[in-house]
Amino acid sequence: MNRNKNLPLTETLYYILLSLVEPAHGYAIMQRVETLSDGQVRLAAGTLYGAIENLLKKELITALPSDDPRRKVYVISDEGKKTLYADFQRMRHMLAITEQITDMEVFSYDKV
Repeated sequence: MNRNKNLPLTETLYYILLSLVEPAHGYAIMQRVETLSDGQVRLAAGTLYGAIENLLKKELITALPSDDPRRKVYVISDEGKKTLYADFQRMRHMLAITEQITDMEVFSYDKV
């Protein structure tokens, strides 16, 4: 099995990609990430734009043409969708394995 070289995604990159299922500019991305994460992830502008540059280089997002040159709009690319889904599947597998182990009582919640 070929492993995606972009995995695992950081929590921040995961939420940014997820937020770009619909096109958005920087400030909207920041708001969506905060909403999607229930306030657990709050992006500073520098962090966001560094992540955007990284995602553009990896071709996981694309910049859309805009009438306003000061407001760039981005959207997840097909490769970004594949990567987001692959990371979702990776996490789903980890959760399923954890549930199997904990259902077998190998892991005791009382000791944690």
